[in-house]
This record gives sequence, structure tokens and C-alpha cells, in this order.
Amino acid sequence: MTGRVTGKVALITGAARGQGRSHAVQLAREGADIIAVDYLTSFDTVSYPMATQEDQRQTVKEVEALGRRILTIQADVRDEAAMRQAVADGVAEFGKIDVVVANAGICAIAKDQPLQAWVDVSGVNLGGVLNTLNAAIPHLGAGASLVVTGSLAALSKDGPSSEPGGVAYTWAKRTLVSLVHDLAVVLAPHSIRLNGVHPSNCNTDMLHHEAMYQTFRPDLEHPTREDATEAFPVLHAIPVPWVEPADVSQVIVFLASDESRYITGQFINCDAGGHLKV
Repeated sequence: MTGRVTGKVALITGAARGQGRSHAVQLAREGADIIAVDYLTSFDTVSYPMATQEDQRQTVKEVEALGRRILTIQADVRDEAAMRQAVADGVAEFGKIDVVVANAGICAIAKDQPLQAWVDVSGVNLGGVLNTLNAAIPHLGAGASLVVTGSLAALSKDGPSSEPGGVAYTWAKRTLVSLVHDLAVVLAPHSIRLNGVHPSNCNTDMLHHEAMYQTFRPDLEHPTREDATEAFPVLHAIPVPWVEPADVSQVIVFLASDESRYITGQFINCDAGGHLKV
């Protein structure tokens, strides 16, 4: 199936790599032009590095190879003014925005964290989503679709860790559930939809670093990717260690397209049945 979002313009945060790049590429493959926003700056409280300029260039390369246009913007989703400017720049370039994917997120789970980890993670994972949606909403018309990235952690009793950043991650993702429900009510009379996706462990940089491996293999001092891969399937009903970014992107495209024109205020779990075990 192709052309499901032909003629649409999609703004995606966290688009330089991982799930964000995958969403950009899949939406472009289905006919959309892309506004790709990313911070491209690392956090002292996060154990893995953020995306780079080179990562962003790769996203551009992959989108343009599909014959679609792409505008890249470096902006911090925590900065309300920066996100308003990003949206304004996107509208100036393409004339409109039809799809918003509030995807940018970080996870801080290392041991002995400072309280700044709570500030950073909550600022990106909840504040950044609010800033993205609020900046875009005044520019949207009937038929527009907004999608936020949640997490299986939102449905779990326990989050990825009891450290400040881990608690902030779970709290922010849980709070997105009520945000999607309540804001969808506000947007529905304008024929604008808002939904979300709850991925499980996804095969990206957020998953593949030693602090995450230690969460799943606390019995080892320095667990490897192979060590953690043995433990990852414990989250899932389907016995796989993770889902791929492309799996999540298929849900994003469905929610962005007119195929889902009467679906709003909901989350779809792309989690290998992980929600069945919580």
C-alpha cells in the first residue's frame, strides 16, 4: 500500500535517528513531506549520546531518496519559543502542517542520579510534547492528525528504574494517556484527531547501552548486549526481545492517514503483547 498520506506535511520531533527517523522515512514513502526537528545535543544525566548532525543528514538522505522534500530544524522541545519558531518555519516552507508526531524522548536510568535527571526527562517527555502540540495546534485545519509517543512503561506497575530519571520517564508517559484523552475532546469539534502509540523496548540507541542492560541483568557487573537480549523477552507475550522502529512507524502512518479518520483519543500498543503481562 502506498500513497496513504500523499500531499500531507508531517512535523516530527526526535527525527534525526531511531523511531523518529523511521517515522519520517515511512511517512515520506507514503507521500508526505517532512519537517524534521531534533535537539542534536546530549544531556549530562542521560547515559547514551543524543543524535548528531551526521544522523540528521542521514535522515535527509533517506527522505530525499524517496522523492520527498524535507526541512531540518535544530530545536529543543523544552523551549516553547523554539518550538513555535520551528512550526512557523515549517509552515513558511510548506504552507501547512497536516500531521504532528511528538516523538522526542529521553530515558535516564543510571544509578545514583542527581535530581536534575527528573528535570531533564520530565521536561522532554511531557513538557516537550505539550510544547510541540501547543505550537502546532493553531496552524492545523480539519483532518489534521496528531500522534504522541507513549511507552509500555505507562501501563506497567514499575517503570524502568526507581532513580529520578526513571520515575520521571514513567510519570511522563502515564500522564500522556490523560493528555491524549482530554485534549482529543477539545480538538474533536474541529475535526482534528489526537492519538498515541505505546511501544515496548524498541531497537534504538535508547535501548542499547550499558545502563539499560544492567536494568535487565542486575546479576552482572558489566552486561553486554547479548546478555541483555536474553532477558528482554520477559516483557513480552510474543517471545521477542524488542520491536523494530519500522513496526511502530506502521502504526504512526495509520494514525496519520485518513484510514483512521474516526479514531481519536486512543493509544495503540505496539508492544509484542507486553500489556498482557502487566
